[in-house]
Amino acid sequence: MKKILIFIIAITSITGVISCKKGFLDVNKDPNNPTSTTPNFLLPSIISNGFSMQAFEAYQFTGILTQNVGRRGAPNGAFEQYYFLPNVRPFQDTYQIVGANIPPMIDIAMKEGSPYYVGAGKIMYALILAHATDLLGDIPYTEAFQPALTISPKYDTQESIYAAVNKLLDEGITELQKPASSNSRPFYISTPSISGDILYKGVTASWIKLAYSIKARQANHLTKKSSYNPTAVLDLIDKGLSSNSEDAQLQWQAVTSTVLNSTNVFGPTRNNMAAITYGRFLIEMLNGKNLLGDAALPDDPRLPIMATATSTGTQPGANNAQALTTGVVSDFYTSWYATEVFNAANNSGVFQILTNAEVRFIEAEAAFRAGNLPRAYKAYRDGIIAHMDKLSVPTAQRDAYMLTPAVVQVSTSLTLKDIMQQKYIALFMNPESWTDMRRLDYSQTFYPGFYYPANPNPAAKNLYPQRTLYPLTEIQLNPAEVEKQGANAQDYFLKPLWWNQP
Repeated sequence: MKKILIFIIAITSITGVISCKKGFLDVNKDPNNPTSTTPNFLLPSIISNGFSMQAFEAYQFTGILTQNVGRRGAPNGAFEQYYFLPNVRPFQDTYQIVGANIPPMIDIAMKEGSPYYVGAGKIMYALILAHATDLLGDIPYTEAFQPALTISPKYDTQESIYAAVNKLLDEGITELQKPASSNSRPFYISTPSISGDILYKGVTASWIKLAYSIKARQANHLTKKSSYNPTAVLDLIDKGLSSNSEDAQLQWQAVTSTVLNSTNVFGPTRNNMAAITYGRFLIEMLNGKNLLGDAALPDDPRLPIMATATSTGTQPGANNAQALTTGVVSDFYTSWYATEVFNAANNSGVFQILTNAEVRFIEAEAAFRAGNLPRAYKAYRDGIIAHMDKLSVPTAQRDAYMLTPAVVQVSTSLTLKDIMQQKYIALFMNPESWTDMRRLDYSQTFYPGFYYPANPNPAAKNLYPQRTLYPLTEIQLNPAEVEKQGANAQDYFLKPLWWNQP
């Protein structure tokens, strides 16, 4: 299994190499502050921070918007009720913490002749840009990362960002298809210390599959566009992730004397989830009320793994979560996702960016829209099984569940609702789930029982959010571009993204 270990990487963005003439005692050189680096030391930071940025955003807002989770006692006027504020996280992560390191790493790798690092850098670049634009819409790209030229870069359209993402992925694939002999540096270094490709440990084929899977995900967002081509999506799927061993995921490390701030964003050590419990909608999807319309039916065997058998969840804005057990800070900390110490028996303590299970559900949707019900049906069932296997659901329980009314038993009975409900469960705490909900208009057809907040923001007009807001730094330092978006309007968060319009 390819796992990614989070490391404490103390490497800052290298935007240039400072040089000085050899002189007496080399007084201008500080051996403790190197002025240059190599790609194998930059890539681990890019991967780990590029993945963890999505985990932070999942618990701060996307998980709340999809009702995967909710606060136990949110004050009136809270985010759950669609009171949006300028959002620092996506911009800060994209343009400072992660993105600032990628162009320099690519440049260094190209100059030294390390195409695998170039390829991985381009794929990571595509991943963070795709994530940012799917949250915000139009974002800087062509003028980004050029502080010497402008601190007010123009915003490129989301359509052009999608084209740029595809181009970066294609270029990344090309670099990673080059022979190993063309590399001046090993892609993965295990001794004397680990560096380089900490995601797939030097297996370029897995990176290439990841790139094709990102392309398929982004292409499948365009279901409202006349250009949407489900057959083209399926062609990309054929080249993408095909087993759980290829999942792109963040593997958290256990807390030790040397590993402190790099531990699980969702775990009890960082305690970000102290006031968080499960969304009632999620619990009712797992206990059968929403999925089958009958909570009296047997629970999904994933319920006590993803949550607890007794969790009831909370409705947004209602502050109606169950009372906590004495001594327990949050029932969320019992979940598979929040387990901090890696356990080989159940593969816990990970954050999944793009998985085999998700790819199977993308395949199921695309095949369904293409009218290929046999392929859609197989992919739908394979997606459920892949997710259950990921959670180490006992085989007997998994197989028994696959025979229940919760799972469609014949291909001719399959609906898009069946596919999307199971995908919602499998994408727990993945920001991609919010993209699905938006492009399907939060429809009760696909998400029956999805709650509208109690005491909502009047500016929401009884509608659902479509985007998050630009940060205060953009409002203050790049006001012209923000104004072009109409982002100063109180109801801007209701404006559909480009891909969500015909």
